[in-house]
Amino acid sequence: MAIPEKTVTMKKKGEHGSSAGASERGSKKPGPVVPSRLQRPAWAILGEKLLEAVIRLSGVSAIIFVLAIFFFVFREAAPVLFGEKFNLVKFLFTSTWYPTSEMNVRYGTLALTVGSFSVTLLAMVIALPFGLGAAIYISEFCGPKLRETLKIIIEMLAAIPSVVWGFIGLTVMSKVILGITGTSVGVNLLNGGIILALMSVPIIVSIGEDALKAVPDSYREAALAQGATKWQIIFRVLIPAAKNGLLAAVLLGIGRAVGETMAVLMATGHAVTIPNSLLDSVRTLTANIAAELGEAPAGSDHYRVLFLTGVLLFCITFAVNMTADLVIRGVREKK
Repeated sequence: MAIPEKTVTMKKKGEHGSSAGASERGSKKPGPVVPSRLQRPAWAILGEKLLEAVIRLSGVSAIIFVLAIFFFVFREAAPVLFGEKFNLVKFLFTSTWYPTSEMNVRYGTLALTVGSFSVTLLAMVIALPFGLGAAIYISEFCGPKLRETLKIIIEMLAAIPSVVWGFIGLTVMSKVILGITGTSVGVNLLNGGIILALMSVPIIVSIGEDALKAVPDSYREAALAQGATKWQIIFRVLIPAAKNGLLAAVLLGIGRAVGETMAVLMATGHAVTIPNSLLDSVRTLTANIAAELGEAPAGSDHYRVLFLTGVLLFCITFAVNMTADLVIRGVREKK
């Protein structure tokens, strides 16, 4: 039976029409959905702006507080610093400190500065091997239970007040030093250095252990794949990779030792002399301020010189931090 030509023609037109329509529909692709800020509620936008303002204020507040503290201390010290009778060279480079003399008042801080540096240096010589060694042991050799136990003990040591450490140096450590060395005075440079080392070790251990744990495990696995031993991994892989964090731990320990007051006031003997040995008594800048500020009449030269000593201590701390920052930048550039 023959099919009429009109029917065949209509089918062909329908086929061509449907294919054309399908191609047209397939060619239309939906465009990307662009989120609009106008769709967000007003309270969400306002809360986000408020949170950004709080974060910026928090970041700037640290700088504001430091500048405010320095301004307050410098304002109290300025009258004597710019006075006609005051000699800045003698203040920095002479070692005689007689602020209450009626005939010949002298404000020499060289012995105090040397005392601060000597106690801090001795404390770091003692604390660094123990602190970094303990950090390596906790990070790489301890089991989970022992690690948590040691970390709790270290945090408890860091929480001991400085006056308690001072009592330990005055009553316990002084007797130990007298029994071992046979010296006549047990509160001296050695006593203060040991106490400051014990106070600095928890900070060095905590920050150092965190820095070592932050090294990716892929570094350890790559070293093990090349046949390195445990100690080779530590000295050639982990310590170089974590040197910035370890340096930060050391600097925090130094800052803890430089800024300490009560412990060194009670454990160093409080004598304004330049030490010739570890068994000599010394006085630090911080201990000198704490001991005499309460007795100095407000507004007197003695009062203002003590604030000037605080400015000197501030400058020393700033120099240490700036040097550390330059060292860290140099380490990063070498990488």
